[in-house]
Amino acid sequence: MNKLFIHCLTLIFLSGCATIQAPREFAYIETPTNDFTIASWQKITSPQTTYKIYIEGDGHAFNAHGQPTSDPTPKGELMRELAYGDNSPNVIYLARPCQYVKSPQCSVKYWTTARFAPEVVNAEYQTIKKIVGNSPVILIGFSGGAQIAELLAATTDLNITKIITIAGNLDHVAWTTYHKLPPLTDSLNAADYLSVLHNLPQTHYIGTDDKVIPPLLAHQLVEDSLIVEITDATHHSGWQPIYPLVHAE
Repeated sequence: MNKLFIHCLTLIFLSGCATIQAPREFAYIETPTNDFTIASWQKITSPQTTYKIYIEGDGHAFNAHGQPTSDPTPKGELMRELAYGDNSPNVIYLARPCQYVKSPQCSVKYWTTARFAPEVVNAEYQTIKKIVGNSPVILIGFSGGAQIAELLAATTDLNITKIITIAGNLDHVAWTTYHKLPPLTDSLNAADYLSVLHNLPQTHYIGTDDKVIPPLLAHQLVEDSLIVEITDATHHSGWQPIYPLVHAE
């Protein structure tokens, strides 16, 4: 039986595994780090060239009643579709801590107030570093994964050549203020590192109908020349027009 299918059967009992299945060329790998074990699906065919790393969003962090879930494994398929459809030689779909695989340290705070904590960023860094070494990296982050991508660029030695964000939470303080949500008190904020990120090539895709990360939040933070608005896109749907653009990077 396919290893991925076995893994999905396990996840069905934990959080409901999404139906999308990785292509045969993607290998499921769990990477232990100092604080968490990180799940990823990896296609590596030219190890010395550029890697494209698709960083998942916050996942199924809250239920329909606004209460934290017991398992943040994502139900949406956007980032997996993007990664699995990318014909680039080196493509990684990278989960966030506590998604797909639980570590002893996992607790609700790591998908709520501490979703961008230093140890979370470090776990993503250690995983990527083990995969790519010093090779060039393009980071593609969705929603909260955009925050992780920018924090990785600002605070680590990864050889990042570009950041692409999709419906990105680029400033979680502005985001929680806008929605009148409790602040993410245990998290770093990429908006505090704008001067470090200024010279890094970036493209930020935002949805005109996104109610979770409304367009004005991106326009308040980054130059309009770095923003591409996708008409009618919501937070989780309507992003098909960017697929060929992201794949061409």
